[in-house]
Amino acid sequence: MLAARQRPAATRGGVELADIFRAYGESYRRNQPLPVSHLRVMRAVERCRTAALGGHMQKCDSCGFERPAYNSCRNRHCPKCQSLAKVRWLEKQKSELLPVGYFHLVFTLPHELNGLILTNKKILLGHLFKKSGSLSWFWLYLVFA
Repeated sequence: MLAARQRPAATRGGVELADIFRAYGESYRRNQPLPVSHLRVMRAVERCRTAALGGHMQKCDSCGFERPAYNSCRNRHCPKCQSLAKVRWLEKQKSELLPVGYFHLVFTLPHELNGLILTNKKILLGHLFKKSGSLSWFWLYLVFA
């Protein structure tokens, strides 16, 4: 019998990111150039809570039923491993919000720059954040002055 994490998503009650990565990840990696960091995340999520990472047997104290409990990948990008950490982080962030209105600004770049950004993240995103911050202050000055 397959463990719950190894059964197809339909028998578990929903599709998980790991199911998609396992089904289509290899083909996607063959056809799309990805940074090494993305490849590592995909492989970690694919292997998370499967026999590939090892585990132990859990035994019910009442009836003696045993089932395998597989180890997690502990990757910070894995939705299974980081769901509790995400909830804690969000609660902490909410507690630090000031009782004032907030604006959400989105700055986008042309799709054609994606490859360049991915290979020079630190420098180019640093410039983007610096310039978008300056533009935000300028916009606030125009609106509220």
